[in-house]
Amino acid sequence: MEANQIHTHANCVRLVPIFNHLDEASMMKVAEKAHHKGLKRGEYLYQATDADDSVYIVHKGQVRIFHLSESGKEQLIRVLNPGDFTGEWTIFSTDAYHEHYAEATRNSAICAINRNDLLELLKEYPEISMEILSSMSDRLQQSERQTASVATEPVTNRIIYYLENLAGADSEDDATVTLPMTRRDLASYLGTTPETLSRRFKDLETSGLIEQLPKNTIRIPSIEELLFATE
Repeated sequence: MEANQIHTHANCVRLVPIFNHLDEASMMKVAEKAHHKGLKRGEYLYQATDADDSVYIVHKGQVRIFHLSESGKEQLIRVLNPGDFTGEWTIFSTDAYHEHYAEATRNSAICAINRNDLLELLKEYPEISMEILSSMSDRLQQSERQTASVATEPVTNRIIYYLENLAGADSEDDATVTLPMTRRDLASYLGTTPETLSRRFKDLETSGLIEQLPKNTIRIPSIEELLFATE
């Protein structure tokens, strides 16, 4: 692998919490195992039933992961931004297959590490295993909370809790957040329709609880008052 390619891959793996604790020499060893993959907007990183044999790290761009039911209904699982990764389950199975779809929402650069190379890295740097397990645990908890919210909470509550999470636990007054996905994807993630999402945002704005700004930005004058509006 050429030196400039390794340098590019090193910049990619530095973005990821499971690797960025390593020293520079170790980081370069990880980079040597990585492979570059470019995606244009609308192209798939993988599709359901494809072999799950690599960890994929988003270097540039954005990738949306979604499930497609037999009826054709789409459910957004999560959105990957630079530094986010997917495919870590591959280390636990030699015959794993993807259950979801991963589509680039803009031109993206991905660095991938295949299963065998990842296992070699885990043997040499066991601390990576703990970082991966921690990340998987956080993701599982988030997924469980999201599933419970969609099943039990009204749409307005889902929106409010989502905005609170974006603002951060320590925010109370006058927070400004930027939605990390399109309104269409946010509707899918929250288990509603784009039309219903727009109406609920408008209701919250009319009540003075939020202000919709350009570029997918939302101003929240008071997180506390917003939470009081839950049903």
